[in-house]
Amino acid sequence: MAIDLKQLDQHLAKNSYVDAYNVSQADVFVYNQLGSAPSSEYQNVTRWYNHISSFKNEFATLGGGAFAASLYGSVEGSTAPAAAAAAAPAAEKADDDEIDLFGSDEEEDPEAERIKAERVAAYNEKKSKKPKAVQKSVVTFDVKPWDNETDMKQLEENMRALEIDGLTWGLSKLVPVGYGVNKLQVTLVVEDDKVSLEELQEQVEADEDHVQSTDIAAMQKL
Repeated sequence: MAIDLKQLDQHLAKNSYVDAYNVSQADVFVYNQLGSAPSSEYQNVTRWYNHISSFKNEFATLGGGAFAASLYGSVEGSTAPAAAAAAAPAAEKADDDEIDLFGSDEEEDPEAERIKAERVAAYNEKKSKKPKAVQKSVVTFDVKPWDNETDMKQLEENMRALEIDGLTWGLSKLVPVGYGVNKLQVTLVVEDDKVSLEELQEQVEADEDHVQSTDIAAMQKL
């Protein structure tokens, strides 16, 4: 089976792997079909080929979903359960009707193209419904009072009264800054897409009777 390197290169420009989000039997299959590294003209394929080469010792154990199996078939030399071995004749028959996502456009079969389009559409729909991981950060937040006579308890109560979607207040402590003045240092967790730290600082500093200034002392992705 011929691999359309141009089409494969375009696919890998936006995707790390042939199928899904991790290396799978689909990658192994296409890798074996290529046989050797492509010319430097196909930069994305070359990058992908070198990366997949690092998994050679794991080829037999890599997984692959129904999408990969239906579009790329089984991989020669891979290990399969006994039940799959018993069904080998049926699999061989299915391979005769195999549809290659990156194959040549020669001798196009309208029915095969329709089936391929349906499978790709089903896969894309499934991938679009996959929930996105929520990106969060843990932040060390400093709040400085005006002087040593500032009511720090009231300052903290006012601050924690702020309710923002995606913001979780954590533990706090008083940290000496000199001349009898303590700043309030609080740990908080924010959802990056929902909480603007600049806006949070503005809201805390709006308590002008108690807050002189605020500062982001530290920030780390979770």
